[in-house]
Amino acid sequence: MKQILTHKTSVFGCFFILIILGGCVKNEIANLDSQGKNIICFGDSLTFGYGVNPDEAYPSILARLVDRPVINAGVNGNTSAQGLVRIKNDVLAKEPFLVIIEFGGNDFLSKIPTSQTASNIEKMIKIIQEGKAIAAVVDISSGPFLSEYKSLYRQICRRQKAIFIPDVF
Repeated sequence: MKQILTHKTSVFGCFFILIILGGCVKNEIANLDSQGKNIICFGDSLTFGYGVNPDEAYPSILARLVDRPVINAGVNGNTSAQGLVRIKNDVLAKEPFLVIIEFGGNDFLSKIPTSQTASNIEKMIKIIQEGKAIAAVVDISSGPFLSEYKSLYRQICRRQKAIFIPDVF
């Protein structure tokens, strides 16, 4: 399991770099001219790196692949509502260039309606973009239980001019 997670985080890092370097058309993504300094990985235990060594968490792998500081702002057990509460201190206060949003798994486990999770993700994107940073949302869908999130997150990203990173898990 640990090898699979490490492989998937490496694939995610490479995929992410391809998106940033060439996969985005300027008018499709908001704030590509961001003057921020840091990449903020903002999410729950998947971002934090629960179950793997700290250097195997995707923010650590990403930090080795890019030429910008990467900050891991993942908190085990967080829901999207809890992420909204901490977005000012954990994201906006850190001079973000790009914020990678990864929430939803704990919402699902807590039986929070997908519509509420989607609303929270959309609010996060708006807050991040108002702070002049690029917003990216990670597809958390894995198997039949979370498949609804994929289409919701993709629609939100298209509407809000954010990056959607599909098929990570």
